[in-house]
Amino acid sequence: MTSAGRFAPSPSGELHVGNLRTAMLAWLFARSTGRSFLLRVEDLDRARAGAEAVQLRDLEAVGVTWDGGVVRQTARGRLYEDAIRRLGDAGLTYECFCTRREIQEAPSAPHAPQGAYPGTCRNLDPAEREFKRSIRPAAIRLRSAVQEFTVHDVLHGEFPGVVDDFVLRRNDGVVAYNLAVVVDDADQGVDQVVRGDDLLPSTPRQAYLASLLNIPLPEYAHVPLVVNSDGARLAKRDGAVTLADLAGAGVSANAVRDRLLASLNLPAGTLEQALAAFNPATLPRQPWVWSGP
Repeated sequence: MTSAGRFAPSPSGELHVGNLRTAMLAWLFARSTGRSFLLRVEDLDRARAGAEAVQLRDLEAVGVTWDGGVVRQTARGRLYEDAIRRLGDAGLTYECFCTRREIQEAPSAPHAPQGAYPGTCRNLDPAEREFKRSIRPAAIRLRSAVQEFTVHDVLHGEFPGVVDDFVLRRNDGVVAYNLAVVVDDADQGVDQVVRGDDLLPSTPRQAYLASLLNIPLPEYAHVPLVVNSDGARLAKRDGAVTLADLAGAGVSANAVRDRLLASLNLPAGTLEQALAAFNPATLPRQPWVWSGP
């Protein structure tokens, strides 16, 4: 299987300029290392009618192209369930019946990292499990043997992060992101993961899970976000931040692309032209402030 990078949006609405900048970076990282570039739609539970088509159109408008067809998570349930079964057969899962409120109000386990699941359902006896099943459906959690795991990131170096008994499948039957992304990347031959640095804290969980599934870790590069004038992560409420809104303000897709390239210290033009000047070592390491049209 050939090596690949990818961009994996959730079809919950239009992409904003921060999403597009990350997609462009993922494309540049992949193409600069001779990798193919894939597009995966993460539509397990946040899909909005028509959003996928708009996202694909906007990616193409700024020059992001991909190899092969678009893969959708909703067509991949068998792979996720097989991974959960393998972990269960190895004694690495358990049923959890806790509500969010119960987790928030429960005392932390001794020596547990801040914010970690307290292990309330970790060692229920069969009678307790049977009783709790009669009250509510169970989520499936990973039975972790570590509290911390370290990953290497191209831009951040060594990054240690919390690993707790995180959810693999929610009690409504939807597979959790941390499991799906690991299984998807492995199945697609993705060995380079470029995404926003807001996802860096969850990466040690995913890397630890990959190790349990005997999956080689990809190369990680978590890139700075685009923020608003207040320093908060950019959102659609911040005015004209999508290609459609910017077009309404008289700003073309090519102009948006060139502005995003400039924010990365890259020359204006097509992504193929920017590729010749792309060097991860010279990328800005701080968030970029979007100041509007």
